Amino acid sequence: RAPRIYTRTGDSGFSSTFTGERRPKGDRIFEALGATDELSSAIGLAGEFSSEQGHTFVDQLHKVQCMLQDVGSNIATPLSSAREAHRKRTSFSEKPILELEQWIDSYSEQLPPLRAFILPSGGRSSAALHFSRAVCRRAERCVVPLVQAGEADPNVAKYLNRLSDYLFVLARYAAMKEGKEEKIYIKPE
Repeated sequence: RAPRIYTRTGDSGFSSTFTGERRPKGDRIFEALGATDELSSAIGLAGEFSSEQGHTFVDQLHKVQCMLQDVGSNIATPLSSAREAHRKRTSFSEKPILELEQWIDSYSEQLPPLRAFILPSGGRSSAALHFSRAVCRRAERCVVPLVQAGEADPNVAKYLNRLSDYLFVLARYAAMKEGKEEKIYIKPE
């Protein structure tokens, strides 16, 4: 018999952190976890569209989704209640941030210079990557207060900040590779 997906432990409006601490579901930790989960889902959708177009960066998007699981683990382990074993298991290094920077530099070198504000556009892959970028910015806004309060690792916020840059550059790259036009901002008359 398959295990049940539901536990009923959250029915009263509380949920558990990785440290076992029970907090209200409206706690900013769960808000940040939800935004990070939504980001992974948005990237998954962008990855599917990009895969249909044969983009080679789809493996990078999958790696990002895996990193977002690690981001979530760190967020779910508030430093105020974490034991050393918790901290060790959910630590977040600078290495993935540096990898994102390498990817950004690689794609940026291939793109035409940015001369105007670009609207989310450029085909389905590009538009989905732009949407992912916007969700990433929201996740970052949810995580920053946790970092400022000393509850999450500063590298988690840095990763999300760099990830939004990566998603922007990748959206432009996808549009270019597909020969799709990026719409630019034109001030209404």
